[in-house]
Amino acid sequence: MEERIDIPDLDEINDLGSAKFLIRHLLKMLQQMQETIEGLRHDIQELSRAHHGQKSERVVPVDREIRKSKRAEETPEERAERLEKTRQKREKNREKRRDKTPTEVVVHEVLDEMCIACGCSLDEATQVADEVAEEYEYVPAHILRREHRRERKVCACGQFAVAPAPPRVIEGGIYGPGLHARTAVAKCADSIPLDRLAKGFRRAGVPLSKSTMCDLFHRTASHLEPLAHRTIELIAAADHVHADETSIKVQDTEVCRRAFVWDFIAKAGGHIMVAYRFSPDRSGRTPEEVLGDSVGTLQVDGYTGYNKVTTPERRTRSGCWAHARRKFFAARETQPEHADRAIAAIRALYEVECDAVDRDIVGADAHRALRRARSRPIVDDLYAWAAELQPAIRPKSPLGVALRYLINQRDSLEVFLDDARVALDNNISERHLRLIALGRKNFLFVGHDQAGRNLAVLQTLVSSCIANKVNPQAYLADVLMRVQDHPHSQIDELLPWNWRPPPQAE
Repeated sequence: MEERIDIPDLDEINDLGSAKFLIRHLLKMLQQMQETIEGLRHDIQELSRAHHGQKSERVVPVDREIRKSKRAEETPEERAERLEKTRQKREKNREKRRDKTPTEVVVHEVLDEMCIACGCSLDEATQVADEVAEEYEYVPAHILRREHRRERKVCACGQFAVAPAPPRVIEGGIYGPGLHARTAVAKCADSIPLDRLAKGFRRAGVPLSKSTMCDLFHRTASHLEPLAHRTIELIAAADHVHADETSIKVQDTEVCRRAFVWDFIAKAGGHIMVAYRFSPDRSGRTPEEVLGDSVGTLQVDGYTGYNKVTTPERRTRSGCWAHARRKFFAARETQPEHADRAIAAIRALYEVECDAVDRDIVGADAHRALRRARSRPIVDDLYAWAAELQPAIRPKSPLGVALRYLINQRDSLEVFLDDARVALDNNISERHLRLIALGRKNFLFVGHDQAGRNLAVLQTLVSSCIANKVNPQAYLADVLMRVQDHPHSQIDELLPWNWRPPPQAE
């Protein structure tokens, strides 16, 4: 609490010492008031930007700047070659879209009256190539009621023979695996609340209630939990892992309480593994349960909840330059000159990464050498500037907060210089948490902790499908039946990046 000063009457100040004492305390109060005003002004600007303005911290994207500068220097021949490559790429994408889209051929015949002007008979006309025009049309989705009729026969001795029963998700269940998969994909990939999904089914003539949708969703999670658990095991065994967390509400008797969903991401063998974990709190127990005593690197922000797994005996903590940049961006309104200086330096680090992508050396020894040669001087210069500037900046100001974060996180922010596997930022984790944030805005909360755990299970599989360009609807509908009798020792075959669709689905 700020010190309260009783200001005496000016007539009572009759010596120089009392005057100096009062002036010192008044200056201290003035400084505190200035910091408070500056902090409140910053809060108002952040709230205004979040409510009315642009949400991102984007200034000018680095890759766009690089492309623009390269295009300004290219010759007419190079420009023509680039445009031709762009045209071929667009045509290739159009062909892919045609191949993937079911096609219905509608034939429009030439009628006799169309040749009245010339008087010729169509019987003598020569057939030439048809004129073809494309049209994309929307056909409303529908649910099929499939009636299974099991043939029965009786032999001469009186014995009955009955055709085998078709496989079901559960014994006696009347809802197929495709419908189970639809509930998971709608909620986890499209962020559609289940009651809204039920309304759509009712418009299609299928009276499915919200409670039925919930049963299908949770049953799907229960069946597929071993696959999500295996995904977490593989991520924990990876050398480099990204992690982040976000809040989600859980319904309670009086008011919704806050819980958290964590994501853990790793790359291995050319594929991406994405896993989510629900936790009733934000303690460090969750990353410790997921990563255990595994070793390698863990790329996170500055949150202390990861401290238990980022120790010398476990994982090396690597920082996120996007978080550092975000804090300097927040300081642009109050001290733009210093903030832009730091933002420009961080942008230069991303330019190095863009060059590594252009050279196709990402993750290789050449990438590490490039970082040491070009990124190291940028980082050293930035920290020398920050150390010199920090004493002159008020600690609680937006710029002071940004400088303190930069300096305190130096060890983790410099890990990328010696390890080419480490990315410059942790944006991949934030991108995969957007689905949780979108769901939070749409279905608002989960009903209970078990519902949160089920959401994490299905979000793990759906997001892994999306990351590896696998159709989550086809994947879930298939593995939901196969996982029930698949050997546990071969469960990796059913993971999204290893899954192969059945022949009839190809």
